[in-house]
Amino acid sequence: MRLSRLPRVTALFAAAALALTACGGSSDEESPEAANSSAGYPRTIQHAMGTTEIPAKPKRVVALDASYVDATLILDTPVVGYTEYRSIKGSLPDYLGDDRTKYGSEAQAVGTLAEPNLEKIAALNPDLIISAKVRHEKQYEQLSKIAPTIMSETTGATWKENIRMEAKAVGQEELAEQEIAAYEKAAKTVGDAINAKAGNPTISITRFIDGPTRLYQKKSFSGIVLKDAGLARPKSQDVEDFALEISPERIKDADADAIFVTVYADEKGLSAKTAAQFKANPLWKPLAPKVHEVSDVTWMTAVGLQGAWSILTDLAKTFDVPAPAKSA
Repeated sequence: MRLSRLPRVTALFAAAALALTACGGSSDEESPEAANSSAGYPRTIQHAMGTTEIPAKPKRVVALDASYVDATLILDTPVVGYTEYRSIKGSLPDYLGDDRTKYGSEAQAVGTLAEPNLEKIAALNPDLIISAKVRHEKQYEQLSKIAPTIMSETTGATWKENIRMEAKAVGQEELAEQEIAAYEKAAKTVGDAINAKAGNPTISITRFIDGPTRLYQKKSFSGIVLKDAGLARPKSQDVEDFALEISPERIKDADADAIFVTVYADEKGLSAKTAAQFKANPLWKPLAPKVHEVSDVTWMTAVGLQGAWSILTDLAKTFDVPAPAKSA
């Protein structure tokens, strides 16, 4: 943390200050940049673990969940630390675009999502740590001793509200609303174009993972993007829930006018094996012509605005409508 403290004024200090002033110096005037960065601070943030006071505008953020890496970058705030997990291994993922170098040039891995390394986090001298209670509730007290720490209740369905929570912490509330509004406008534009061209098609989302195959419903990240676009879902997914697990016997539940399929790249290749078994099943044959393979990283694990823009781009490309213009 970097706290701005005024030293105690002694007679010697006062004399030195007068001498500097006489020479044209100014010992107690804040630069415009410093004044701007300290405006509105300290501030208190309410979050899932209680309240946290943030003394100054954060400039070094450790984001312990991939969704918060995305959120921090789109809020024009530097990320210095992240945990490795699926979409983030060794470096920030490509879908984050130019923000990776603009605001993530110093980013270092601080352990895994399951086991963040407290020593590595402390060594980065962060002035804000952000995560979700569902991820790191047990580490909250230890993290709070390193730097001001805030946590949302969860990720996934609350991703927009999570951006707004972090925006309050980093002093970028207006930017957050601009970014979210720009995305929602683009989503509606893309969705309207698809509905007009394809006659209100139903959209299915199927994911093969190292476990039961899932159909993603309306409260999943990708499901929210489809809802924002105003796109219809098949009966199996037109539900206010996260996901439906299906066996090969229920392949027909994945059917729709367009079926978007992702395969999680697990180390043992179990997801790809399951996908191959489904595709070899006779029940899959009538679905195959409607299948569109898309990135598991952006459709499933991104859980943020950058990932949402990628989904909109995939939708536009699939239905051959104008791609969304990404601008806030």
